[in-house]
Amino acid sequence: MSKKTVLKLMRELGLQCPVRRRKRYNSFRGDVGEASENVLNREFATKSRHTKWVTDVTEFTIGTTKVYLSPVMDLHDNRIISTTAGPSPSVKMVTDGLRLALDTLSPGEKPLVHSDQGFQYRHTLWRDTLRKAGLTQSMSRKGTCLDNAAMEGFFSHLKEEWFRIQKPETVDEFHAGLNDYLRWWNTTRLQQRLGYLSPDEYRDQIGAIT
Repeated sequence: MSKKTVLKLMRELGLQCPVRRRKRYNSFRGDVGEASENVLNREFATKSRHTKWVTDVTEFTIGTTKVYLSPVMDLHDNRIISTTAGPSPSVKMVTDGLRLALDTLSPGEKPLVHSDQGFQYRHTLWRDTLRKAGLTQSMSRKGTCLDNAAMEGFFSHLKEEWFRIQKPETVDEFHAGLNDYLRWWNTTRLQQRLGYLSPDEYRDQIGAIT
């Protein structure tokens, strides 16, 4: 279905797409620890799974409570391969998410791992975890969110398509809704870059071809 047809139907049904809001959470806390080069260099496309990963942290407010989410995305098919969430954007939380992602790798797979220059990714725990796994670290240039546009885009979709519509009132509701959204994102949600397939459908199609 063409974009013009979708727009026409939305107008007839009185539907509007809310403008995406810029995230407020900023993980940069000064030049603490060591930064890495921007190895990814906005080359987001990749023909093979587990060759380029991106990650970041975003913030949600539920009543008076803050919840921080750290996903890892595979740029091959935009699949979210791991997530961790908690009341603090700690180094441990993001590194636990990295370790969950590492558990999905097959022998010989060594993805590039890209993030911003947040304090978590400059910390020795994160850097040592990458080094021991034999992975290459990449970081966005300071103050240049487009260097991690794929993850920024996912956060925008997550908040506009789920969080700001469902408006979970408790942390338990947040986690339940998040799990449902991530399942939908990976299995069902169509993406233009993937030829209007979901991540799972795209992976299955590429696997069948190769």
